[in-house]
Amino acid sequence: MTKKYIYIAIVGSLAFSASSCKKSLDQPILGTYEADKYFNSLANATAGVNAAYVPLNYTDAFANEVWVLGDVASDDAVKGGLAGDQADIDNINNFNILNTNAAVEGVWGRYYDGISKANFVIGGLTDANKAVPDASKATIVGQAKFLRAYYYFTLTNSYGDIPLRLQVATADNLGAPAVPQAQIYAQIEKDCTDAAAALPTTWSGADAGRATKGAALALLAKTYLFEQKWALAASTAQQVEALGIYSLTNKFTDNFTAATKNNTEAIFSILHTAGLSPKQGNGLNQAFAPRGALNGYGFFQPTQSLVDNFEKSTGGVDDPRLDYTVARAGHPYFDVAYDPTWSNTGYMTKKQIQPLSEIPVSTKGDGNLNVEAIRFADVLLIEAEALNESGSSPAALIPLNKIRKRARESYLYDSSLGSPTVPAGLLPDITTTSQASLRDIIRKERRSELAMEFGRFYDIIRYGSAYATNAMKDIPNFSYANNKFFPIPQSERQTNPLLGK
Repeated sequence: MTKKYIYIAIVGSLAFSASSCKKSLDQPILGTYEADKYFNSLANATAGVNAAYVPLNYTDAFANEVWVLGDVASDDAVKGGLAGDQADIDNINNFNILNTNAAVEGVWGRYYDGISKANFVIGGLTDANKAVPDASKATIVGQAKFLRAYYYFTLTNSYGDIPLRLQVATADNLGAPAVPQAQIYAQIEKDCTDAAAALPTTWSGADAGRATKGAALALLAKTYLFEQKWALAASTAQQVEALGIYSLTNKFTDNFTAATKNNTEAIFSILHTAGLSPKQGNGLNQAFAPRGALNGYGFFQPTQSLVDNFEKSTGGVDDPRLDYTVARAGHPYFDVAYDPTWSNTGYMTKKQIQPLSEIPVSTKGDGNLNVEAIRFADVLLIEAEALNESGSSPAALIPLNKIRKRARESYLYDSSLGSPTVPAGLLPDITTTSQASLRDIIRKERRSELAMEFGRFYDIIRYGSAYATNAMKDIPNFSYANNKFFPIPQSERQTNPLLGK
């Protein structure tokens, strides 16, 4: 019998926030490795799981285009940039989407690469492996299972029914049929449950930034939400809250400011650090910044529809999250004046952007901001929605109003708003217990709170045909039946004959 070898290329590693780990963990590991021989030390096992984090990063904004599928495809953003530049993003924007589209191809390949790296770790650290201590093995496999779940969550919500690969691809198993989305969700549930049981609530020192129990539970709650398993979504979100280590920051912007990026609201962050070689900085800082003197590319521009979603007080005062999220005329763009001619829509995103005082023009593409993949505000909104949909509308008011309270109380903590008191009638607590009315309010709140964080399109689709058709009514060619999922890339169909043509 011929022995079958499993090979994988491990390239790169996880960029941690603690400088003490830079030399030991940030060095690329290049080559191919036989799984049953590679995991012969804790150091190798750690390097293997570090590599599984790498596809999450945004060191190159155009290599990880989840922002395109998750937001440019929605009513929240348009491509921006120069006409004709990155034409396939425009095609996403206008729903002229072929299965050779670069963004569609790129997200598929990158996230399945992450799955392959996670599978390599899980397959190499079985009970039979005695080279790695059991306690370390459990947390490393727990991280790999969380990452596999995270990649599959993005992939199935982007592409629908997809191949489920739980082993590293070999020459013998490259072909894999697409399975129903319910089967993908079931695997995500299992991986998140296993990860939550194995992972610690916090990491410290050189391990800061790794997946935690809270991250696994939060992703599990979000998975239940997308499956409309309302009671499970609510109770799992409450488990995250019950850990007692997460809370909303006083300032909404603490989640999008380099000096305060590692805070009580961050449940799972994609870490970026400027000034390293090889590069570990956030490339979105340049991709989304204005063109011209600020050395940006001008992509990812908010729409008027998004701006209109933010509430005003009875006296006409805007929800402060609007100007924390969107750059617009008459308001500063960090440390420079904003020019609305920078944008085709008149607006630019402020999330994922750093002021010139932090990242100058000369190093614009090497930002220092994390991308908050899961934050506590999302968990509270999951809880609110799930409680309302499960018939517990009065209980849903509690997490919902926590979000609104933090937003309006920006005035108590941010002197730049010009007043130390909350304007009358601004974002008052919601009191209605009508399920239908509360459903609309929660959806609107979710859009304002999580705007430009790469998830709006997935929400639009899960809300159903009527909501999606109305939300996307001004977007050319959109059809809920035809466009609820992006096409499986042609490159995958060519190498995987079980998918058909």
